[in-house]
Amino acid sequence: MEIFNHNSNINFLGMRKISIAISILLMIVSIGLIAVKGLNYGLDFTGGVALVVDYQQPVTTAEVQAALDKAGIEHSLVASLGGTREVSVRFQPTAAMKDEAGKVNLDKVASVATAALIAARPDATVKSRDYVGSQVGDELRSDGIIAALVVMLGIGVYLGIRFEWRFAVAAIVTEFHDALITVGVFALVQRDFDLTVLASVLAVIGYSINDKVVVFDRVRELFRSSRKAEPEEILNRSINNTLSRTIITALFTAITMAALYFIGGPVVHGFAITMLIGILVGTLSSIFVASPILLWLGVSKQDLMPRTKENPELARRP
Repeated sequence: MEIFNHNSNINFLGMRKISIAISILLMIVSIGLIAVKGLNYGLDFTGGVALVVDYQQPVTTAEVQAALDKAGIEHSLVASLGGTREVSVRFQPTAAMKDEAGKVNLDKVASVATAALIAARPDATVKSRDYVGSQVGDELRSDGIIAALVVMLGIGVYLGIRFEWRFAVAAIVTEFHDALITVGVFALVQRDFDLTVLASVLAVIGYSINDKVVVFDRVRELFRSSRKAEPEEILNRSINNTLSRTIITALFTAITMAALYFIGGPVVHGFAITMLIGILVGTLSSIFVASPILLWLGVSKQDLMPRTKENPELARRP
């Protein structure tokens, strides 16, 4: 199954100056957006009130969400807890839920939330209540950044062992590029950035490197089988040979994420949207960014030929 001819000869490397310039511009813009506008961190990072609400009759998360919105408790997160009669509710405390010193009063939280839920459904009962401070969110945020960096470094080490250090550098740079632009889009639109989105950013890194490894494999194969081809020609042929596979993989993964967005419910919206952005950015970087970096680093046939151990005995023979 091919969209493009396996032996097509599109000169992707001929557009490398434009593609690299656009990528650098997008990275600078993303850094600026994150620095100026910042990310709209969700309750997982900012802390907030967590309630478990039980109903005598089945209830949907949309009903609970509507009841809270009507009572002025906005931007709440509602999730079903393994059934249709118990839900988890998380939200930022309102002024009515704090005491005179400005601290969260869980009794007020329970009374305000319960009143809002009972007004919509008299069979609602708050089973448990808790407050998570922002310190936990700060730890989760720093742990997420460390996790992303460790993933990129681990990928770089793996590719350095499997291929050559130039491939590792190209992979790390493009992975940073993909993750940064994806996060930059969230800073631009100010959509909630929570643990689900953070997990999907890590998934984007893993998805994106898969495309690049396929191209890298073809680069190594063509270098070893071609006698006199120039590096630019080899890189172009590698991209063209794997182009159908790259597009088909991206297309079907995007269809899956779209189905998850429209059918999976609001809880997975952030994950699906992040993956859709990451699929687009990662696919483009596999075609227009990774190979130009390899060419700039000076990859050659000699770098990828199998190393043979020198035999002193053979060296002494005439």
